[in-house]
Amino acid sequence: MSQQEAQQQENGLTAQDYYFDSYSHWGIHEEMLKDDVRTLSYRDAIMQNPHLFRDKVVLDVGCGTGILSMFCARAGAKHVYGIDMSEIIHKAREIVNINKLSDRITVIKGKMEDIQLPVEKVDIIVSEWMGYFLLYESMLDTVLLARDRYLAPGGLMFPDRAKLLIAAIEDAEYKEEKIGFWDDVYGFDFSPIKRDVWKEPLVDNVDRIAVNTNSCEILSIDLTTVKKEELSFSSPFEITATRNDYVHAFLAWFDVEFSACHKPLSFSTGPFSRYTHWKQTVFYTHKDLTVKNGEYIRGTISCKPAERNHRELDIDISYNFIPKDEEREVVSEELSYRMC
Repeated sequence: MSQQEAQQQENGLTAQDYYFDSYSHWGIHEEMLKDDVRTLSYRDAIMQNPHLFRDKVVLDVGCGTGILSMFCARAGAKHVYGIDMSEIIHKAREIVNINKLSDRITVIKGKMEDIQLPVEKVDIIVSEWMGYFLLYESMLDTVLLARDRYLAPGGLMFPDRAKLLIAAIEDAEYKEEKIGFWDDVYGFDFSPIKRDVWKEPLVDNVDRIAVNTNSCEILSIDLTTVKKEELSFSSPFEITATRNDYVHAFLAWFDVEFSACHKPLSFSTGPFSRYTHWKQTVFYTHKDLTVKNGEYIRGTISCKPAERNHRELDIDISYNFIPKDEEREVVSEELSYRMC
Protein backbone atom coordinates (compact mmCIF):
# COMPACT_ATOMS: atom_id res chain seq x y z
CA MET A 1 0.00 0.00 0.00
CA SER A 2 1.37 3.42 -0.96
CA GLN A 3 1.66 6.31 1.51
CA GLN A 4 -1.17 8.07 -0.30
CA GLU A 5 -3.40 5.00 -0.07
CA ALA A 6 -2.63 4.64 3.65
CA GLN A 7 -3.54 8.29 4.22
CA GLN A 8 -6.79 7.85 2.33
CA GLN A 9 -7.67 4.79 4.42
CA GLU A 10 -6.85 6.60 7.66
CA ASN A 11 -9.08 9.52 6.68
CA GLY A 12 -11.90 7.27 5.54
CA LEU A 13 -11.57 8.48 1.94
CA THR A 14 -11.84 6.38 -1.18
CA ALA A 15 -9.39 6.98 -4.03
CA GLN A 16 -12.20 8.75 -5.88
CA ASP A 17 -12.91 11.00 -2.88
CA TYR A 18 -9.23 11.85 -2.50
CA TYR A 19 -8.95 12.70 -6.19
CA PHE A 20 -11.91 15.06 -6.24
CA ASP A 21 -10.98 16.59 -2.87
CA SER A 22 -7.53 17.45 -4.22
CA TYR A 23 -9.17 19.75 -6.78
CA SER A 24 -11.31 21.58 -4.21
CA HIS A 25 -8.58 24.00 -3.11
CA TRP A 26 -7.94 27.14 -5.13
CA GLY A 27 -4.16 26.55 -5.08
CA ILE A 28 -4.13 23.80 -7.70
CA HIS A 29 -6.36 25.93 -9.95
CA GLU A 30 -4.04 28.91 -9.54
CA GLU A 31 -1.17 26.77 -10.82
CA MET A 32 -3.17 25.62 -13.83
CA LEU A 33 -4.54 29.08 -14.67
CA LYS A 34 -1.07 30.63 -14.45
CA ASP A 35 0.25 27.98 -16.86
CA ASP A 36 -0.18 30.25 -19.85
CA VAL A 37 0.94 27.61 -22.36
CA ARG A 38 -2.04 25.55 -21.23
CA THR A 39 -4.58 28.30 -20.69
CA LEU A 40 -3.75 30.47 -23.71
CA SER A 41 -3.71 27.43 -25.99
CA TYR A 42 -7.28 26.61 -24.95
CA ARG A 43 -8.30 30.27 -25.17
CA ASP A 44 -6.91 30.65 -28.67
CA ALA A 45 -8.30 27.32 -29.88
CA ILE A 46 -11.78 28.38 -28.72
CA MET A 47 -11.95 32.14 -29.19
CA GLN A 48 -10.11 32.27 -32.51
CA ASN A 49 -12.67 29.86 -33.94
CA PRO A 50 -16.04 31.50 -33.20
CA HIS A 51 -17.44 29.96 -36.41
CA LEU A 52 -17.20 26.55 -34.67
CA PHE A 53 -18.79 27.66 -31.40
CA ARG A 54 -21.45 30.12 -32.52
CA ASP A 55 -24.93 28.93 -31.44
CA LYS A 56 -23.53 25.53 -30.37
CA VAL A 57 -24.23 23.61 -27.17
CA VAL A 58 -20.99 22.80 -25.35
CA LEU A 59 -20.10 20.38 -22.55
CA ASP A 60 -17.08 21.23 -20.35
CA VAL A 61 -15.98 18.05 -18.56
CA GLY A 62 -14.14 18.79 -15.30
CA CYS A 63 -14.79 22.51 -15.58
CA GLY A 64 -12.95 23.52 -12.38
CA THR A 65 -13.14 27.30 -12.01
CA GLY A 66 -15.10 27.59 -15.26
CA ILE A 67 -12.44 29.30 -17.37
CA LEU A 68 -12.97 27.09 -20.44
CA SER A 69 -16.75 27.40 -20.15
CA MET A 70 -16.40 31.18 -20.17
CA PHE A 71 -14.09 31.10 -23.20
CA CYS A 72 -16.78 29.08 -25.00
CA ALA A 73 -19.52 31.51 -24.03
CA ARG A 74 -17.43 34.47 -25.20
CA ALA A 75 -16.85 32.63 -28.49
CA GLY A 76 -20.60 32.61 -29.08
CA ALA A 77 -21.78 29.27 -27.69
CA LYS A 78 -25.56 29.06 -27.29
CA HIS A 79 -25.17 27.30 -23.93
CA VAL A 80 -22.37 25.66 -21.98
CA TYR A 81 -22.77 22.94 -19.34
CA GLY A 82 -19.81 22.78 -16.94
CA ILE A 83 -19.52 19.61 -14.88
CA ASP A 84 -17.26 19.09 -11.87
CA MET A 85 -17.38 16.90 -8.79
CA SER A 86 -15.05 18.94 -6.57
CA GLU A 87 -16.15 21.72 -4.22
CA ILE A 88 -14.54 24.33 -6.49
CA ILE A 89 -17.75 24.17 -8.53
CA HIS A 90 -19.37 26.56 -6.04
CA LYS A 91 -16.70 29.16 -6.78
CA ALA A 92 -17.15 28.51 -10.50
CA ARG A 93 -20.84 29.35 -10.17
CA GLU A 94 -19.99 32.64 -8.42
CA ILE A 95 -17.37 33.46 -11.06
CA VAL A 96 -19.83 32.81 -13.88
CA ASN A 97 -22.40 35.04 -12.16
CA ILE A 98 -20.12 38.02 -11.56
CA ASN A 99 -18.94 37.82 -15.17
CA LYS A 100 -22.60 38.03 -16.28
CA LEU A 101 -22.56 34.72 -18.11
CA SER A 102 -25.03 32.76 -15.98
CA ASP A 103 -27.67 32.99 -18.73
CA ARG A 104 -25.41 30.92 -21.03
CA ILE A 105 -23.42 28.77 -18.61
CA THR A 106 -24.90 26.17 -16.27
CA VAL A 107 -22.52 24.57 -13.79
CA ILE A 108 -23.51 21.22 -12.33
CA LYS A 109 -21.88 19.47 -9.37
CA GLY A 110 -21.60 15.73 -9.79
CA LYS A 111 -19.78 12.86 -11.43
CA MET A 112 -20.14 12.73 -15.18
CA GLU A 113 -21.00 9.07 -14.81
CA ASP A 114 -24.00 9.84 -12.56
CA ILE A 115 -25.57 13.05 -13.81
CA GLN A 116 -28.18 13.54 -16.52
CA LEU A 117 -27.74 16.63 -18.68
CA PRO A 118 -30.86 18.67 -19.48
CA VAL A 119 -30.08 18.20 -23.18
CA GLU A 120 -29.92 14.99 -25.18
CA LYS A 121 -26.83 15.87 -27.20
CA VAL A 122 -24.08 18.50 -27.32
CA ASP A 123 -22.17 19.83 -30.32
CA ILE A 124 -18.75 20.22 -28.72
CA ILE A 125 -16.94 18.72 -25.72
CA VAL A 126 -14.08 20.69 -24.19
CA SER A 127 -11.94 19.33 -21.38
CA GLU A 128 -8.51 19.78 -19.88
CA TRP A 129 -8.14 16.11 -18.96
CA MET A 130 -4.40 15.54 -19.31
CA GLY A 131 -2.38 14.35 -16.32
CA TYR A 132 1.30 13.70 -15.75
CA PHE A 133 2.55 11.22 -18.35
CA LEU A 134 -0.65 12.20 -20.20
CA LEU A 135 -2.77 9.44 -18.62
CA TYR A 136 -2.19 9.82 -14.87
CA GLU A 137 -5.46 10.26 -12.92
CA SER A 138 -7.49 8.61 -15.73
CA MET A 139 -9.71 11.63 -16.36
CA LEU A 140 -9.75 10.74 -20.05
CA ASP A 141 -11.99 7.77 -19.18
CA THR A 142 -14.66 10.24 -18.07
CA VAL A 143 -14.26 12.38 -21.19
CA LEU A 144 -14.74 9.32 -23.41
CA LEU A 145 -17.85 8.35 -21.44
CA ALA A 146 -19.23 11.86 -22.01
CA ARG A 147 -18.38 11.62 -25.70
CA ASP A 148 -20.16 8.30 -26.15
CA ARG A 149 -23.22 9.43 -24.21
CA TYR A 150 -23.69 13.03 -25.30
CA LEU A 151 -21.67 14.07 -28.38
CA ALA A 152 -23.85 14.52 -31.45
CA PRO A 153 -22.80 12.83 -34.71
CA GLY A 154 -20.13 14.99 -36.31
CA GLY A 155 -19.52 16.79 -33.02
CA LEU A 156 -16.13 18.18 -32.07
CA MET A 157 -13.64 17.39 -29.30
CA PHE A 158 -11.36 20.14 -27.92
CA PRO A 159 -8.60 19.00 -27.95
CA ASP A 160 -8.96 16.05 -30.30
CA ARG A 161 -5.45 14.59 -30.56
CA ALA A 162 -2.63 13.75 -28.17
CA LYS A 163 0.63 11.85 -28.39
CA LEU A 164 3.14 10.56 -25.87
CA LEU A 165 6.88 10.52 -26.58
CA ILE A 166 10.01 9.02 -25.02
CA ALA A 167 13.72 9.91 -25.15
CA ALA A 168 16.78 9.40 -22.94
CA ILE A 169 18.75 11.83 -20.77
CA GLU A 170 22.04 12.30 -18.96
CA ASP A 171 21.22 13.07 -15.32
CA ALA A 172 24.09 11.79 -13.17
CA GLU A 173 24.06 14.52 -10.54
CA TYR A 174 20.36 14.44 -9.72
CA LYS A 175 20.18 10.65 -10.01
CA GLU A 176 22.85 10.40 -7.33
CA GLU A 177 21.02 12.95 -5.19
CA LYS A 178 17.66 11.19 -5.63
CA ILE A 179 18.69 7.51 -5.68
CA GLY A 180 22.24 7.21 -4.41
CA PHE A 181 21.42 9.23 -1.29
CA TRP A 182 19.83 6.17 0.35
CA ASP A 183 23.03 4.10 0.23
CA ASP A 184 24.58 6.05 3.09
CA VAL A 185 22.31 8.19 5.27
CA TYR A 186 24.53 9.58 8.04
CA GLY A 187 26.45 6.32 8.09
CA PHE A 188 23.43 4.00 7.83
CA ASP A 189 22.22 1.80 4.97
CA PHE A 190 18.74 2.94 3.88
CA SER A 191 18.57 0.75 0.78
CA PRO A 192 15.08 -0.64 1.61
CA ILE A 193 13.74 2.85 0.82
CA LYS A 194 15.95 3.05 -2.25
CA ARG A 195 14.08 0.12 -3.80
CA ASP A 196 10.81 2.07 -3.53
CA VAL A 197 12.37 5.28 -4.85
CA TRP A 198 13.49 3.42 -8.00
CA LYS A 199 9.89 2.44 -8.70
CA GLU A 200 8.37 5.91 -8.57
CA PRO A 201 8.81 8.10 -11.66
CA LEU A 202 9.97 11.64 -11.02
CA VAL A 203 7.89 14.53 -12.37
CA ASP A 204 10.27 17.39 -12.98
CA ASN A 205 11.30 20.07 -15.44
CA VAL A 206 14.28 18.71 -17.38
CA ASP A 207 16.78 20.98 -19.15
CA ARG A 208 16.85 20.40 -22.89
CA ILE A 209 20.63 20.05 -22.67
CA ALA A 210 20.17 16.79 -20.75
CA VAL A 211 18.37 15.10 -23.66
CA ASN A 212 20.89 13.06 -25.64
CA THR A 213 18.75 11.01 -28.04
CA ASN A 214 16.00 11.72 -30.52
CA SER A 215 12.44 11.08 -29.41
CA CYS A 216 10.06 8.28 -30.33
CA GLU A 217 6.27 8.36 -30.32
CA ILE A 218 4.87 5.61 -28.08
CA LEU A 219 1.16 6.48 -28.07
CA SER A 220 -1.13 8.41 -30.38
CA ILE A 221 -4.73 9.20 -29.40
CA ASP A 222 -7.58 10.41 -31.59
CA LEU A 223 -10.19 11.51 -29.05
CA THR A 224 -13.00 11.23 -31.56
CA THR A 225 -12.53 7.47 -31.95
CA VAL A 226 -10.30 6.04 -29.19
CA LYS A 227 -11.79 3.46 -26.84
CA LYS A 228 -11.10 3.28 -23.11
CA GLU A 229 -9.40 -0.12 -23.37
CA GLU A 230 -6.92 1.30 -25.89
CA LEU A 231 -5.50 3.59 -23.19
CA SER A 232 -3.76 0.53 -21.72
CA PHE A 233 -0.96 0.11 -24.19
CA SER A 234 2.31 -1.60 -24.99
CA SER A 235 4.55 0.05 -27.54
CA PRO A 236 8.02 -0.67 -28.95
CA PHE A 237 10.46 2.21 -29.17
CA GLU A 238 13.81 2.92 -30.77
CA ILE A 239 15.82 6.00 -29.90
CA THR A 240 19.18 7.07 -31.31
CA ALA A 241 21.99 8.74 -29.38
CA THR A 242 22.72 12.22 -30.72
CA ARG A 243 26.13 12.53 -29.03
CA ASN A 244 28.68 10.54 -27.03
CA ASP A 245 27.32 10.57 -23.50
CA TYR A 246 25.93 8.64 -20.54
CA VAL A 247 22.28 7.65 -20.23
CA HIS A 248 20.80 7.60 -16.72
CA ALA A 249 17.07 7.69 -17.39
CA PHE A 250 14.25 7.71 -19.88
CA LEU A 251 12.16 10.84 -20.27
CA ALA A 252 8.51 11.06 -21.37
CA TRP A 253 6.25 13.97 -22.30
CA PHE A 254 3.15 14.65 -24.37
CA ASP A 255 1.89 16.94 -27.12
CA VAL A 256 -1.73 18.01 -27.62
CA GLU A 257 -3.48 19.25 -30.76
CA PHE A 258 -6.71 21.09 -31.60
CA SER A 259 -6.93 19.97 -35.22
CA ALA A 260 -10.52 21.15 -35.77
CA CYS A 261 -9.39 24.77 -35.66
CA HIS A 262 -9.22 26.88 -38.83
CA LYS A 263 -5.48 26.98 -38.21
CA PRO A 264 -4.61 23.79 -36.28
CA LEU A 265 -3.18 24.68 -32.87
CA SER A 266 -1.01 22.56 -30.61
CA PHE A 267 1.27 22.70 -27.61
CA SER A 268 4.00 20.50 -26.17
CA THR A 269 4.98 19.67 -22.60
CA GLY A 270 8.44 18.54 -23.72
CA PRO A 271 11.88 19.81 -22.65
CA PHE A 272 12.33 21.77 -25.89
CA SER A 273 9.20 23.86 -25.28
CA ARG A 274 8.13 26.44 -22.73
CA TYR A 275 7.46 25.32 -19.16
CA THR A 276 4.10 23.80 -18.30
CA HIS A 277 2.81 22.56 -14.94
CA TRP A 278 2.85 19.00 -16.37
CA LYS A 279 6.67 19.17 -16.65
CA GLN A 280 8.12 15.84 -17.85
CA THR A 281 8.28 12.33 -16.38
CA VAL A 282 11.67 10.77 -15.57
CA PHE A 283 12.19 7.00 -15.31
CA TYR A 284 15.60 6.27 -13.78
CA THR A 285 17.31 3.10 -15.01
CA HIS A 286 19.17 0.85 -12.58
CA LYS A 287 22.16 0.65 -14.90
CA ASP A 288 23.96 3.54 -16.55
CA LEU A 289 24.70 3.36 -20.26
CA THR A 290 27.70 4.70 -22.14
CA VAL A 291 26.45 5.55 -25.62
CA LYS A 292 28.07 6.93 -28.74
CA ASN A 293 26.51 9.12 -31.38
CA GLY A 294 24.31 7.06 -33.69
CA GLU A 295 23.86 4.04 -31.41
CA TYR A 296 20.38 2.70 -30.73
CA ILE A 297 18.47 1.91 -27.55
CA ARG A 298 15.56 -0.37 -28.35
CA GLY A 299 12.81 -1.38 -25.97
CA THR A 300 9.16 -1.66 -25.08
CA ILE A 301 7.06 0.47 -22.75
CA SER A 302 3.74 -0.72 -21.32
CA CYS A 303 1.20 1.20 -19.29
CA LYS A 304 -2.07 0.30 -17.59
CA PRO A 305 -4.14 1.55 -14.64
CA ALA A 306 -3.13 0.08 -11.26
CA GLU A 307 -5.55 -2.55 -9.98
CA ARG A 308 -5.95 -1.06 -6.50
CA ASN A 309 -6.48 2.52 -7.71
CA HIS A 310 -7.26 3.03 -11.39
CA ARG A 311 -6.10 6.66 -11.24
CA GLU A 312 -2.55 5.43 -10.65
CA LEU A 313 -0.45 3.87 -13.41
CA ASP A 314 1.68 0.73 -13.62
CA ILE A 315 4.42 1.34 -16.18
CA ASP A 316 6.94 -1.25 -17.37
CA ILE A 317 10.01 -0.48 -19.47
CA SER A 318 12.26 -3.16 -20.93
CA TYR A 319 15.20 -2.13 -23.09
CA ASN A 320 18.27 -3.48 -24.81
CA PHE A 321 21.43 -1.60 -25.73
CA ILE A 322 24.05 -3.20 -27.98
CA PRO A 323 27.14 -0.98 -28.40
CA LYS A 324 28.97 -0.91 -31.73
CA ASP A 325 32.30 -1.92 -30.18
CA GLU A 326 33.13 -4.94 -28.01
CA GLU A 327 34.84 -2.88 -25.32
CA ARG A 328 31.48 -1.89 -23.86
CA GLU A 329 29.03 -4.46 -22.60
CA VAL A 330 25.52 -5.15 -23.80
CA VAL A 331 22.99 -3.74 -21.33
CA SER A 332 19.40 -4.84 -20.91
CA GLU A 333 16.89 -4.34 -18.10
CA GLU A 334 13.26 -4.94 -17.25
CA LEU A 335 12.00 -2.13 -15.03
CA SER A 336 8.67 -1.59 -13.28
CA TYR A 337 7.29 1.71 -12.01
CA ARG A 338 4.18 2.86 -10.15
CA MET A 339 2.98 6.41 -10.80
CA CYS A 340 1.04 7.37 -7.71
